[in-house]
Amino acid sequence: MATFFGEVVAAPSRAGVDDEEEAAAEREETPEDREIRRGLEKKREVHILWSSKLSASTGSFIDEQFPCSKFILAIGHNSVAFLSSFVLNSGCWEAVGAVKLWNEWCRTSNTTSVLPTDAFCLFYKLISDPTVLLCQCNCYVAEDQQFQWLEKVFGCMREEDLQVTILSTCPVTDYKTPESTLTLPSPFLKALKTKEFKERVCCPLLEQPNIVQGLPAAVLSYCQVWQIPAVLYQCYTDVIKLDTVTIEAFKPVLSSKNLKSLVKDMSKSTEILKKLVTTNEIHNNIYT
Repeated sequence: MATFFGEVVAAPSRAGVDDEEEAAAEREETPEDREIRRGLEKKREVHILWSSKLSASTGSFIDEQFPCSKFILAIGHNSVAFLSSFVLNSGCWEAVGAVKLWNEWCRTSNTTSVLPTDAFCLFYKLISDPTVLLCQCNCYVAEDQQFQWLEKVFGCMREEDLQVTILSTCPVTDYKTPESTLTLPSPFLKALKTKEFKERVCCPLLEQPNIVQGLPAAVLSYCQVWQIPAVLYQCYTDVIKLDTVTIEAFKPVLSSKNLKSLVKDMSKSTEILKKLVTTNEIHNNIYT
């Protein structure tokens, strides 16, 4: 969990577990149990598939690190829809990679023709500047898969002069405040940044004792450890489904240094957003 407020947050640990008990448990595991466990571990592996388009544009081989100056990551369907409407549709982007993963809560899609509520994790590069990489992650990455995700995604990038922007949403009930959450003007944005991030943030900073969790926290913590300038913009909302008001709550982020040069026509983007939400509602009505 990421806080960066100075307090120590205890992580789950196996320290103190009796070695003899652990060894006894391993001895009791049958060959069939081991085979099932190894099969499950293999099934839960995270795979990143980069296309040849990425290596061609950067002059690198796929198994080598490629230069990356900006990494923009949207996690969850509302932040994914925001990037789709205001960033991807404002320039020439090309799909260059995808994450393949499976867990109890999701199985990623094989196609790049996706709705914001589908389960997928796709990477795009800006054709005019291939060092700008955008990721739309709308799949649940389990705790035991987050380290793999970080290792494989960031392991492909050259991290010199890299800046990371993360967009995410969470329920307003997760926001800790002396006031009643019922009186808060939901949705609203809060920011959390690493020590190295020196740019102006586009909304108030997240106050103590609030924390962030899941993949957004994992990415921010990774950047903090490896001294990468990074900022997380988290939208607190009382609407779980894809929602126009929640999506538009991210608009202040468009004035940030990393995003303002990527947006061309706001009026066109707003129209695309309305069509996107309408298409998704029609799709949900058909399949429910």
